[in-house]
Amino acid sequence: MLPVHALLLLAAVQQQQSVAARAPTIAKVTIQPAEVALQVGDTVRLVAAALDSAGRPIRDVTVSWFQAGGRFEGKVDSTGLVSVGSVGSLTVSALVAPRAGGSPSTAFARVTVLPRPASRIAIEPAVTRLYAGQSVTLSAQPFSAQGDRRQDDVVWSSDAPVVVAVSPAGRLVAGRPGRATVTAKAGRAVRTVPITVAANPVASVGLEPATASVRTGDVLRLAFRAHNGSGAAVTDATPEWSLSPGNAQIEHDGNFVADLPGTYRVLATFAGRTAEGLVEVRPRDVRRPTTLVGRLPLPVNAAEFWLHPGGRYGYITTMGDRAYAIDLGDPARPTITDSVVVDARHINDLMTTEDGKYGVLTRENASTRKNGIVILSFEDPAHPKPIAEFTETVTGGVHSTFIYKGYIYLTDDATGSLRVIDIRDPYRPRQVARWETPSSKAGNYVHDVDVKDGLAYLSYWNDGLIILDVGNGIKGGSPEQPKLVSQYKYDLDALYREVEAVGGPGFIRGAHTAWRHGKYVFVGDEVFSAAPRNTEGSGVNTLGRAYGRLHVIDVSDVTRPRPVAYYEPKDGGAHNVWVAGDTLYMGDYQGGLRVVDISGELRGDLLRQGREIAHVVTADGRGVHPNAPNTWGAIYRDGLIYAPDINSGLWIVRVEG
Repeated sequence: MLPVHALLLLAAVQQQQSVAARAPTIAKVTIQPAEVALQVGDTVRLVAAALDSAGRPIRDVTVSWFQAGGRFEGKVDSTGLVSVGSVGSLTVSALVAPRAGGSPSTAFARVTVLPRPASRIAIEPAVTRLYAGQSVTLSAQPFSAQGDRRQDDVVWSSDAPVVVAVSPAGRLVAGRPGRATVTAKAGRAVRTVPITVAANPVASVGLEPATASVRTGDVLRLAFRAHNGSGAAVTDATPEWSLSPGNAQIEHDGNFVADLPGTYRVLATFAGRTAEGLVEVRPRDVRRPTTLVGRLPLPVNAAEFWLHPGGRYGYITTMGDRAYAIDLGDPARPTITDSVVVDARHINDLMTTEDGKYGVLTRENASTRKNGIVILSFEDPAHPKPIAEFTETVTGGVHSTFIYKGYIYLTDDATGSLRVIDIRDPYRPRQVARWETPSSKAGNYVHDVDVKDGLAYLSYWNDGLIILDVGNGIKGGSPEQPKLVSQYKYDLDALYREVEAVGGPGFIRGAHTAWRHGKYVFVGDEVFSAAPRNTEGSGVNTLGRAYGRLHVIDVSDVTRPRPVAYYEPKDGGAHNVWVAGDTLYMGDYQGGLRVVDISGELRGDLLRQGREIAHVVTADGRGVHPNAPNTWGAIYRDGLIYAPDINSGLWIVRVEG
């Protein structure tokens, strides 16, 4: 005879089985709308319905909403309300289950996020005066109020075609002297360009130098010379440039750069007169061999590496709960001296103060959900010790930090904002500022920070590069009151069309890292397919292979950043970078370590120009994932490159020659 409690349990189980047997079986789940296009800042309510095999609705169900892809472009709440904040796409899923029990079923909806209507048109080059017979082609690009690039057709017109005629492609031809207004329209956006046409005084033209010899990647400034009948210079005469063959580029200001060796014929045409020059281009010849100096395999996936200012000790974080201290006194035999263990599943970043006395490490995915940062003492650099933590406003996790003059500039995973923490008393860290872009909270995410000379350079994912005054003075900013200086935003979907072609829409892409050096900011994009494929290699954890471009942004005028060059290896992605002198070091994920010559002026395609000095495949048999490179980044000091690899730990390399 069974005990009473066993009989009761048996009865309960039988009752549950009976209820489950009576529960309707879901044959299909639908979402309405299944596909929808929204503009940035809009919302839509999705409704899920469950149907049985006869197509009849099943009423008593629970619906749980999730999203895949588009993590940074929008969000869906527990009721199916989708809010979008950045251009891109996201896939929303509904998991529907009968309340009475039984198997759940899933359906998917696709949400495409489009720019809002065009509100302004950018026109280049700036033209206010032409000479009779002169021609120039204007490029026009529409943008929304949020700075998103639009693809509207631009309609050109002139109110005085006999003075200035304009073609559908924006080519201007100056006729007789007078005044004209050229208008560009895109949707409701209108841009007018008042132009004065004067009589043409030019009698002769020429180029200086008429002949030149340079290397690939060298920028040669060609000067157009125009003179009147008396031999006096006409300094405001600007030509139209052309060249052959097509393995080079020349800009409106006469800056010439070639990608490949050869002989290039350059033409400068002005009102029917043409000047000609020849440029001999030879190979750049910067390639150098590398030597492996030392290795330190780790038993776990590695992440960031930081070198103590003293130079003897370094620190490597992990995709786990600890960071290791390493003695680098003999770089051929790096040795672990200690570790710092915290409650985290991922320590993404670690950095010391400028004097090396204190530092910070980040925490993500803590078991207590109190992530934030941990302040470390490096009184003994071989044995760093936690002395404080800050979680008050960043419990959702911190991905990246930068320490500058007593303040930590950190990224807040939960809100996508920048926070500034005062650690001048490292035992009592306190927040003094928060800053975020004014765009929709559904599309906000700052991924990384670099601070130089009182200016903070933020990699703001969909919002591109953001520059803040945090003590420079250009906008009256301070650590306690950061002030916006400028922004450079670009069209990620257009740039990475090939990634979408491979894995579909909803792929991960955004401005990931920024580094200021001289007059340039190097901005790296992190890009992963929406549907990783095993035919493309193992890649980065579950994300698959990485893609990404390193943009070179000229900030000579920090209020008007402009792109001038790029570096984009085709077998990896632009992750973290380090610049020392005229050399850039980059972790290329599955592409390994890249060493790039950035000497002189930078224009155009740096990879095609032969600026790559070295390529190191950071893979061997001593890794968590053997023989699979996955370089995170690099640091250079005194002739040595320290490169952490996710799969195989620390590599110490020297470039010879």
